Amino acid sequence: MTENPPNPRPVSSRLEGQPALVTGASSGIGRAIALGLARAGADVVVNYSSDPKAAEDVAHEIEALGRRALPVKADVSKEDEVLAMYAAALSHFGTLHIVVCNAGIQKDASFAEMTLAQWNAVIGVNLTGQFLCAREAVREFRRRGVVQSVSRAKGKILHMSSVHQEIPWAGHANYAASKGGIAMLMKTLAQEVAPETIRVNAIAPGAIRTPINTEAWNTPKAYDDLMKLVPYKRIGEPDDIARAAVWLASDDSDYVTGTTLFVDGGMTLYPDFASGARFSRPS
Repeated sequence: MTENPPNPRPVSSRLEGQPALVTGASSGIGRAIALGLARAGADVVVNYSSDPKAAEDVAHEIEALGRRALPVKADVSKEDEVLAMYAAALSHFGTLHIVVCNAGIQKDASFAEMTLAQWNAVIGVNLTGQFLCAREAVREFRRRGVVQSVSRAKGKILHMSSVHQEIPWAGHANYAASKGGIAMLMKTLAQEVAPETIRVNAIAPGAIRTPINTEAWNTPKAYDDLMKLVPYKRIGEPDDIARAAVWLASDDSDYVTGTTLFVDGGMTLYPDFASGARFSRPS
């Protein structure tokens, strides 16, 4: 089984003076993004929904990098909790420059067996949660205005999508629908707020080594089967997503908005079609 641990990276000041909020930051991709933003100079609000110890551990790691951190519990599918989270963040840090809408869940079932509760739970967190968090971000960016000394943009919003905004996924209709919705939410919001120098983009991860998908990579056979879907022939690491997030949050990507960055090792290249000679072609 191929291992490709992330290389340690030094702390920089690229995002200094730009407090960030990362939802679902207590583990997996969210944790990696929170730490990546901190390494780039940002203070970070560490949102979590159910594991305060894990969120506090992430906060301590951020503080060890010389940055400030604030763990905040909130279910992003609930408007009152999102509003309270923003109030806590603004009280603590004064403002936010970067918001990463990362929190997401899966509740899988075949279509005919999927309950309304399963559908609503996934749409609520994955799509409605991103709407609520992005809406409050826009409101805060407008209130504060541009701070040229720290960023050319008024604010940056990153939506966490998935390769399944493009690739259908039988047995996961609620999840795939939520990610397809995120793609159009992001584009529409980006179009609306671009004239205000608010940048909105998305990241679409492919197969990433996180606890949520352990069964897909924790044995040699599972890993080999997974690699049939990944032309680059390695699983992604959370830090691969974190590096993309830091770039999209920085002025290095100042002319980028309304874009989904696929970080998937080529999964959306549909590798089953790589051997095109197997298929008949019209003469």
